[in-house]
Amino acid sequence: MENTENNLEPSNSDTSSVNFQSRLDLSSLSEGVEKIKKELETVIVGQHKMIDQLLVALLSNGHILIEGVPGVAKTITAKILAKTLSVDFSRIQFTPDLMPSDILGTSVFDLKKSEFEFKKGPIFSNLILIDEINRAPAKTQAALFEVMEERQITIDGKCYELEKPFIVLATQNPIEQEGTYRLPEAQLDRFLFKINVDYPNLNEEVTIIQREHTLQNHGKLDNIKTILSGNDIIKFQDLVKQIIVEQNLLEYIAKLVVNTRENAFLYLGASPRASIAILNAAKGFAAIRGRDFVTPEDIKEAAIPVLQHRVIVTPEREMEGLTSIEIIKQIIESIEIPR
Repeated sequence: MENTENNLEPSNSDTSSVNFQSRLDLSSLSEGVEKIKKELETVIVGQHKMIDQLLVALLSNGHILIEGVPGVAKTITAKILAKTLSVDFSRIQFTPDLMPSDILGTSVFDLKKSEFEFKKGPIFSNLILIDEINRAPAKTQAALFEVMEERQITIDGKCYELEKPFIVLATQNPIEQEGTYRLPEAQLDRFLFKINVDYPNLNEEVTIIQREHTLQNHGKLDNIKTILSGNDIIKFQDLVKQIIVEQNLLEYIAKLVVNTRENAFLYLGASPRASIAILNAAKGFAAIRGRDFVTPEDIKEAAIPVLQHRVIVTPEREMEGLTSIEIIKQIIESIEIPR
């Protein structure tokens, strides 16, 4: 017996080294995700899909656009997420008279030095909450193009790199509401996800009222704990990039996106940036499920929030009441799932 035990020992160490090379250790990532979920769920009732999508975007290093009517906890969700992370946080309230310099910063003349000095704007942070992004005009929206895609700002011929992590969380009201501007397609394309926040159901509404009643003099965010540091997020983002994706799944993503360009119901299809976004988001979904490989289900789950704001429905179909989400679902169903 002793001999067999001795013989087994080295082979165990061999297999562990092999496993270590081929597998990723996602235990600390899963633990951090679960803790953040718990903190969010102490205030947010329901909305489990939205919470998952927020965490996936964070792990995939992508920006998020949250859309919903006023009062469905869009802003407070972003604030709670920011409080669970030990990173710099800044909030910008978009208004019709907001100027690009109010976001990026401006050069101010220093009388002592007799030269211009650049004063950084609120965009120089790690997590940015842009509240009611569609209430500012196109000129101000255009100021975000470079910073969202390249994570740098060029002002007066000088380039400023932004610190990692850098994620924009934007909220908006539906376009039909008064005083809103439609976001340019180029800007919508820079958001990894568009998350729709619906009204709560009856039971959730009762829970919301009960929690508000028991709070009394305490603030909603008073007991939220900080879970992850900026370095933790960067480490987890690097881990997620290493998640395994089979060749047939890469082809599946390409087929989904190409179909949006050829679909008769869509006036504008998705760009290659959308394919990359689905890939990164699918890796994020795999990571929060504790897997180091992507499945077709991860791709399906990523497809709707990634594509819905990147495609435009033809006017005829829009008049019939057909939405981009319904068309994307049809595309997903029409393409054969790789085995």
